[in-house]
Amino acid sequence: MKIVYAGAPEFSVAPLQSILAEGFSVLAVVTQPDRPAGRRAVLTPTPLKKYAQERGLNVLTFDKIGKHIEELRALGADVMVTCAYGQILTQDVLDAFPLGVYNIHASLLPCWRGASPIQHAVLAGDRETGVTVMKTELGLDTGNVLLSEREEVLPQDTSGTLSERLSVLGASCICKALRLLECGQASLHKQDEAHATLCKKIKKEECLVDFSQPAERICCLIRAMSPSPLAYAYLGGKLVNFYFAEPCEGSGTPGTVVRADRTGVYVAAGRGCVRIEELQPEGGKRMRAADFVNGRKVSAGDVFTKERE
Repeated sequence: MKIVYAGAPEFSVAPLQSILAEGFSVLAVVTQPDRPAGRRAVLTPTPLKKYAQERGLNVLTFDKIGKHIEELRALGADVMVTCAYGQILTQDVLDAFPLGVYNIHASLLPCWRGASPIQHAVLAGDRETGVTVMKTELGLDTGNVLLSEREEVLPQDTSGTLSERLSVLGASCICKALRLLECGQASLHKQDEAHATLCKKIKKEECLVDFSQPAERICCLIRAMSPSPLAYAYLGGKLVNFYFAEPCEGSGTPGTVVRADRTGVYVAAGRGCVRIEELQPEGGKRMRAADFVNGRKVSAGDVFTKERE
């Protein structure tokens, strides 16, 4: 079976690795054009493009895939596999592949359709999520399901750690799906629309921490936005990003640091306390709370706020 594979972020690399390891023929890898990255805005390839080029694969970078229908058809592929590709596919694209287009989606559809399923699973405090291989149609993640597998969301998971496991699970799932397609045994079933939930691309303003919220909710936000786009608040007029936090017992005026030592920065919440373990001061690097405290950037009595003061 001949395959075109489309993706962009790190999450999409492991499935391609498995497809190649299983001996499938990948005629081309489609990804996003290089984008400016870092403070110097250096043009940087997507992780998928870098991986594909290192292995001598045919790489196509389409700003808008719908403008390249003839190029896709000319490849002569049987099926297209997408994984966090980040572009809406037109009907012309879907029709360019005899066996269809199949997407690796990081949730148990119909739960968390949309652009940020991993972040929203952690944000909602879900105890379980998974990977779904779905036949793509014009609706937003509404296509019929070929297969899905479950994955536990651990209490200490960030979106980053969960994404790593789901990427590996997605790699296993897509190879199973391709084998079913190859031997004509694929069986599709419709999604239950009554249980559908949506998740949009996360905006930076949604990552602002409100310490008047319960500690459990704040910690879910911090873990959900780690490692990107990162939850944040202000301390002494400077932005501080948060990478990891856990709820703990305690009380005080919300936003007030009640304790700061090598074990963490403890901040009072609307209910309970938040123990921040990893953070990043504005203009600085990611660090453990112990280093943040040792640098005397925070002490008991300091207050995290929602606005620069």
